[in-house]
Amino acid sequence: MHALAAQLRGGSLNARFMRSSIFTLGGYGMGQALRLASNLILTRLLFPEAFGMMALVAVIMQGLAMFSDVGVSPAIMQSKRGDDQDFLDTAWTIQVIRGGLLWAFACLIALPVAAFYGEPLLAWILPCAGISLLISGFNPTRMDSANRHLMLGRLTGLDLMSQGCGIVIAVVFAWYLQSVWALVISGVAASVILLVLYSVFLPGQRNRFRWERAAANELIGFGKWIFLSTICGFLYMQGDKLLLGKYLPLDQFGIYNIGFFLASFPLLMGGVMTRKVLIPVYRERPPSESVENFRKLQKMRFLLTAAMIALTGAVSAAGVVLISLLYDPRYAMAGAVVVLIAAMQIPQIIVLTYEQAALAAGDSRRFFVLSAARAVLTLAFLIGGLELGGLFGALIGQGLAGVAAYPFVVWMARHVGAWDPKHDLVYASIGIAVVAFALWLNAGALGDLAAL
Repeated sequence: MHALAAQLRGGSLNARFMRSSIFTLGGYGMGQALRLASNLILTRLLFPEAFGMMALVAVIMQGLAMFSDVGVSPAIMQSKRGDDQDFLDTAWTIQVIRGGLLWAFACLIALPVAAFYGEPLLAWILPCAGISLLISGFNPTRMDSANRHLMLGRLTGLDLMSQGCGIVIAVVFAWYLQSVWALVISGVAASVILLVLYSVFLPGQRNRFRWERAAANELIGFGKWIFLSTICGFLYMQGDKLLLGKYLPLDQFGIYNIGFFLASFPLLMGGVMTRKVLIPVYRERPPSESVENFRKLQKMRFLLTAAMIALTGAVSAAGVVLISLLYDPRYAMAGAVVVLIAAMQIPQIIVLTYEQAALAAGDSRRFFVLSAARAVLTLAFLIGGLELGGLFGALIGQGLAGVAAYPFVVWMARHVGAWDPKHDLVYASIGIAVVAFALWLNAGALGDLAAL
């Protein structure tokens, strides 16, 4: 314990990496535990259709945010001017303008989206839920500065506090209203609370409206490829919900979304880790500069991938049991969904630690090419799977899309000197064994899902 404590102290890269990893993993784990607890309570207070409705709203809100992402946060994390207040204020100004435009667009598309999905209530919910996008635009860049320097302890605590308050509000209003509006109100309230907490408790100068031409040019020059990448990233990450929201009845879509929430925990956690921890590490120790840098990053990647595959394998193997223990029989189908989604995410997990290498090097163009390839492959395999095997086929298609995208990942990783074939071969072998065991263990539930 003394040796571990000694390694965690100090300002070295290894010490900051370990502290940040602990805070990120702990914070994300606690956040998911809070979400699970609220899920268990809310599924007893509300009906499955409410979760289907909010899943659609969440996908649309995330789509708006991603379709307009100009890469402010990664730009601050990788730029040489990332600590310059003029640069930060210009970035914040862009962010505020973006938030206002997002809310206006959410109001504009409310009626067409409601008509497309055949849910009139969406015409009222979308403008109200979009207020959270407007509020988030005012979040201070001190949040990005903390990420840039791997100082995540206070940031993690504030995020959890906001999330906890939002859950309490959701439960109280769900009990009182017995309506999907409880989830809408809690989402907006959580955004307000987070903004207040960031503004009061994060150290650093307050942001002011400013437009410095040089800073704006750098942000826009870097962000134009991020903008295109996030459009592709949305289709890659949320294409299943867009298509299945139209393909499945609303109650079944709500059940699918609950299964997705449990199954995607390791992958989403890994995404948070790579964004918050690995971009600064890649920036400070570029793997192409020396063998020593490559070896350090190799150890970090081996550790992160091992943790994520272990978690994914456990979730996939125990998916049916988890759903039967946590939820009532109305959600039984979610068990097989958990098993299959988690198993099919193994290919994405194996290459996850490469994804941020190009951004850390400032090469947002290659990151866009990878994102575009993934989006095209994911949608193609997803649609093909739906046509051939319904929901079961769509989930299998997502796994095959992850395998098909591997050459593009290698192309990007080799350019920045990050590709590690030893890492990929070891974990591909382990991943195959993990997937085979999970599918064999839950063959009965998967057969029922395939028969739908």
